Amino acid sequence: MGEGYSDKIVLIIMSKGWMLVIQDFFKFPKIYSACVLSLTLFLGACSTSDDEKFDERPVGELYNKGMAELKDKQYERAAKIFDEVERQHPYSEWATQAQLMTAYAHYQNQKYEKSLVAVDSFINLHPAHPEIAYAYYLQGLCYYEQLSPVERDQKVTELAYESFEELVNRFPRTDYAKDAKYKIVLLRDMMAAKEMDVGRYYQERKGYIGAMNRFRSIIKKYQNTSHTPEALHRLVEVYLALGLKEEARTTAAVLGHNYPDNPWYAETYLLMKGQDFRSEEYRQGESWLDKIWKAKPKA
Repeated sequence: MGEGYSDKIVLIIMSKGWMLVIQDFFKFPKIYSACVLSLTLFLGACSTSDDEKFDERPVGELYNKGMAELKDKQYERAAKIFDEVERQHPYSEWATQAQLMTAYAHYQNQKYEKSLVAVDSFINLHPAHPEIAYAYYLQGLCYYEQLSPVERDQKVTELAYESFEELVNRFPRTDYAKDAKYKIVLLRDMMAAKEMDVGRYYQERKGYIGAMNRFRSIIKKYQNTSHTPEALHRLVEVYLALGLKEEARTTAAVLGHNYPDNPWYAETYLLMKGQDFRSEEYRQGESWLDKIWKAKPKA
């Protein structure tokens, strides 16, 4: 078959079907027959798929089918069926519940972005729904499952924290809130760790003002996390580097008062005194901070 034969066939793709424009096909009956057969089979397959998807069914039958697919862990198919409940029966009481189940199915399938779209819509449209507490919990879980290492951006961590915090504040007596409280502890620790990571970055490059702001943020916003003692110690280092000795002394006192047995307290003592704060002299006498500043040369 020579060049130019392909120009005899022009296939136009339309949004709801196929249009075949045939030029001089009757000169080539074999090509004509093959194209018509292929097109017929393709359209038949598409029609069958569409008919099955948009088949009208009673709301109870659809919803129960979705639940059955969930039980069989066919999460993607379950989500599509719950979408159909909402599409076919938008004014049914089951439509609202199906919206939440769509979000749950996507979550189980680890399609967190799709789950968030569904659950965010549910929260916005049904703020007084009996299952609204669970909706916030599911929203938080979708973010929680996407947590990234401290070295990376922690925006998702912040969003998870906000969702769980909203849940705990609004529905403190629910079982969801109990679990959310445990997760909040971890999330706060991760956000503090990120601040520490950035603070150390600035400090290593002698960007002391930036480092100071980060360490202060940890002490103010993330008290009682595992990073607070180090933040206090690093703040002492920064103050000393800036020549702010009184601020360093005050910060060291806070560290010693709140975390007397913490290794970072010993590091601070060594930094300012050059001795182990657990020495016999320290245990018997006055505070090592008082001794340091009593021995300070007068101006």
